[in-house]
Amino acid sequence: QVQLVESGGGLVQAGGSLRLSCTASAPTISFVFLEWFRQTPGKEREFVAGTTLYGSSTRYADSIKGRFTISRDNAKNMVYLQMNNLKPEDTAVYYCHGQPGEYWGQGTQVTVSS
Repeated sequence: QVQLVESGGGLVQAGGSLRLSCTASAPTISFVFLEWFRQTPGKEREFVAGTTLYGSSTRYADSIKGRFTISRDNAKNMVYLQMNNLKPEDTAVYYCHGQPGEYWGQGTQVTVSS
């Protein structure tokens, strides 16, 4: 069973930075797409950022464009989300997602205080 495990969440002040990591139990080259989603209570899980197999193409939600950067290291079976200039509205549980196969991690909490 393939597992994705997120880490790196925490509490940070507005304007600060965090780097989320997602470790895969299988080679990340098996995931054509690796993505980050986030969810707050009572809301739908929303797309944040995604990257293709070798990181040659990335896509971002408009709300975080210019502040977050997704990257992947297939040699280490990792995908990252560098989050800069964090805002209180970025507070959410962040999930790693791999396709094909619809694999999800358990999530990591990010809390941004004002």
